[in-house]
Amino acid sequence: MTRICTLADAETVAERAAREIAQHLERAREERGVAHVALSGGTTPERAHELLAGALNNWEGVEVWFADERCVGPDDEQSNHLMVRRTLLERISGVPPRVHRMEGELGPEQGAQRYARSLRDHVAPGEHAAPDEGGLPVLDVTVLGIGPDGHVASLFPGAPTLDAGPEAICLGVHDSPKPPPERITLSLAVLRAARRCLLLATGASKRDAVGAALGEATPHVPASLLRKERLMLILDDAASPPPPLGHPTAADHGRP
Repeated sequence: MTRICTLADAETVAERAAREIAQHLERAREERGVAHVALSGGTTPERAHELLAGALNNWEGVEVWFADERCVGPDDEQSNHLMVRRTLLERISGVPPRVHRMEGELGPEQGAQRYARSLRDHVAPGEHAAPDEGGLPVLDVTVLGIGPDGHVASLFPGAPTLDAGPEAICLGVHDSPKPPPERITLSLAVLRAARRCLLLATGASKRDAVGAALGEATPHVPASLLRKERLMLILDDAASPPPPLGHPTAADHGRP
């Protein structure tokens, strides 16, 4: 069942997201001794990253991954790694997390192949994987934004990357409708295999996309293809659509 948390504004969305991420990381570390989180770029996750730096008191044993990256160098202003470094990594005191950067400067194919190898080497498959998840690395929590077109990570509507097989881990993107066209992205299979997926959305421009994500699964809305029973949406009032008829959700309307 998809869980929906609706809050008053973007700041409370970021606060709730930081708290949820920290709780999942603490639980994973207690249960398995290590915690794996995949972060995203974008304006909505950015503030959550800033708050997350202080929400988790101890970062030892945490490994930070990326949901996607633009094919640029790590110091380029378009780099998701640079954004995460500024908003999160540089704010952490004490033992830092281990960071696994997508090497966008290698280009889509080589960068994706290198990242897939790194995920296989460092992230274990799930203990009780679903039939379509056999052998996939299982992240503890992925943090995603959503575009007005319903895209998540760099998985865009109708893109061939959505047709990658269940064994795909990381994919090169050559024709992103948003610049730059070349990117690296986690596969839909890896996003679906994560133990928990948090989808953050703020603002009225995201309302229709959120509504479509909660509707029938379709490649025209990549967010609708996420595994809904592991999905939590954290929204502000402006981004929150009416609940779709017949779709099972659990709403907490900002309860802690």
